[in-house]
Amino acid sequence: MSDLTVPANSASANLQVIDSLSANEFAVEVDGQRVSGILRVSGLTSFKLEVKTTTSLKQLYDPFKVVKMVQRDPNLPINRWIQETIAAKADIVRPTRTLTVIAVDDGVETRRWTAHNAWISEVSYSEFNTGSPELIEETLVIQHDGIEESWPGA
Repeated sequence: MSDLTVPANSASANLQVIDSLSANEFAVEVDGQRVSGILRVSGLTSFKLEVKTTTSLKQLYDPFKVVKMVQRDPNLPINRWIQETIAAKADIVRPTRTLTVIAVDDGVETRRWTAHNAWISEVSYSEFNTGSPELIEETLVIQHDGIEESWPGA
């Protein structure tokens, strides 16, 4: 949790505390199962409209990225998904999952973004470098049929 104290908009200039989320408190689930080793999620867009003046509005579903550690166990949920995706090759039928990003604040879930019919369109890796002590990162580009945003407890 991150608190920011700002002056209130009153003549008495009382202070107001604004609660916000920290970017490092989150979790990821695949088909309801919590996954480990996730380093980053980027480009997550829960709502976007294609705006043209000559046509009706159309909702767009931009892909997002999940960056994770390369993990050895082939039976981990994301590793199984990657293996199925590679095995499908160029088949139009892609292995899909429900992928959820969960915002956590002091151990309490505060918001979740659930990508429906999510599928992997790309797997790439960070640089292999003998002079670097950093872990190899695996980046998954996730396509989907829409993101449902919810506020647990609301």
